[in-house]
Amino acid sequence: MAGVMDSVNQRTQLVGQNRLELLLFRLNGEQLYGINVFKVREVLQCPNLTLLPKSSPVVRGVANIRGATIPILDLAMATGLPGQNEDVSNRFVIITEYNTKTQGFLVHSVERIVNMNWEEIHPPPKGTGRDHYLTAVTRVDNKLVEIIDVEKILAEVAPTSEAISEGVVDADVQDKAVMLRVLTVDDSSVARKQVSRCLQTVGVEVVALNDGRQALDYLRKLVDEGKRPEEEFLMMISDIEMPEMDGYTLTAEIRSDPRMQKLHIILHTSLSGVFNQAMVKKVGADDFLAKFRPDDLAQRVVDRIKATH
Repeated sequence: MAGVMDSVNQRTQLVGQNRLELLLFRLNGEQLYGINVFKVREVLQCPNLTLLPKSSPVVRGVANIRGATIPILDLAMATGLPGQNEDVSNRFVIITEYNTKTQGFLVHSVERIVNMNWEEIHPPPKGTGRDHYLTAVTRVDNKLVEIIDVEKILAEVAPTSEAISEGVVDADVQDKAVMLRVLTVDDSSVARKQVSRCLQTVGVEVVALNDGRQALDYLRKLVDEGKRPEEEFLMMISDIEMPEMDGYTLTAEIRSDPRMQKLHIILHTSLSGVFNQAMVKKVGADDFLAKFRPDDLAQRVVDRIKATH
């Protein structure tokens, strides 16, 4: 396990090169799953758990880890599979940080870390329906690896409010917003819905796309038709982690094309840390915003409306 965490500490070197590292693990059975190492704080054998009365069945308990009380979620149960056995002392917990919150995911075993290119990560097959818990799939050593939509799981276990506080959006802004469009890009269906509902409350029209490659192709088609993205859209709000092409690479591609480089870009991600601020400047994005804070997101749109109209 020390080797796994040594690799975790190297993770930031790959960001911005359309590359990532996946931590591979198993829930039950032979199927391999993956999680972006950039989200992982620590991997450890399951500590003693304290049960929480009236909590979701998915929450197996809380653990005190390095002075912090952290909820531990049974990742198999959360995705509709049989949960881990009663005795979890020989299981592992992956401590992660999503949307500025820390939680542990109980898994059967942890395999290893693999270095990959986002171009090797693909959206789930279209025949999987709408109720699956995947954001992407890939292959490692000719074996299928499923990448779980953690944001969907967290939204089901501990829903966050999507309401915008009173006073963030006034009538004047809403009057102007109805004439405007915002482009959003996110591979998580839950995140797309959250962002879309928030922006629609502000009053703007939303065009939602699923990944960076799709967004870049869409924008290139616009400019080939003689249109200017900065005139078509008030801004683009993009996730960072996406199959085919990540948000950093998408931003860099847009900035390198004179026909679309004036588009206002906000990177909106569950990745935490000051490191992202440096990457925002490096690739030329206009702003960075941590998920999912409806007031903050709405305020960015309001500020942009006021600045341009």
